[in-house]
Amino acid sequence: MYEIIEGFIEAGRLIITLDPDVMTIAARSVIVSFVATIAATLISVPLGAAINFGTFPGRKGLINLIQTLYSLPTVIVGLLIFLLISRVGPFGFMRLLFTPTAMIIAQTVLVLPIMTGLTISALSGVDPVIRDTLHSLGATRLQFLINVMKEARFAILATVAVGFGRAISEVGAAILVGGNIMASSFMRSTRVLTTAISLETSMGNIPKSIALGIILLTIALGVNLAITMVQHR
Repeated sequence: MYEIIEGFIEAGRLIITLDPDVMTIAARSVIVSFVATIAATLISVPLGAAINFGTFPGRKGLINLIQTLYSLPTVIVGLLIFLLISRVGPFGFMRLLFTPTAMIIAQTVLVLPIMTGLTISALSGVDPVIRDTLHSLGATRLQFLINVMKEARFAILATVAVGFGRAISEVGAAILVGGNIMASSFMRSTRVLTTAISLETSMGNIPKSIALGIILLTIALGVNLAITMVQHR
């Protein structure tokens, strides 16, 4: 018990003094997850709108498949991306393996089904009266989509927050395609909060693990709190 208390005290010191290693790892985690979330948003929102308002054979089956992929294991995503960008893979010539770019790709693929499914739910939850009114006023397809998006904007913001939380808390794919490498260059290093916690814990460096865990939890809660404040306004 004493060691745990001592670990929290040391973790507080690392955070208060802005330990360079801890801050660098935290910054890299935020950047990688933020870029992955933005990429997934740019894909999932238009895709979700197309599926929700589209009429094509197999639409319900596609939605069920997307919802099934919510529970897609992170290690499976990591393995898939690893096979694609490894030296013997079809994209091996791009030399993306064990780089932050590979981690961004893996996180984007991981959160894409979740964000697409939640976008479909958000758009389908818009009041039918609003949709009927837009149609009766002669709105073009683009005008219809823009106005429905405006009505569902807070639910879509919540979708983005869920996607970011899923991305920044991911560990399996990050280790497989990133390698948990700590290099001298910020952009060549692939050690993020989750992989660093795993490594430091296995090495017995409990205080640093606790510090990284507190930062990870703070970031995740901070993003969700910001989204909640925007929704309330």
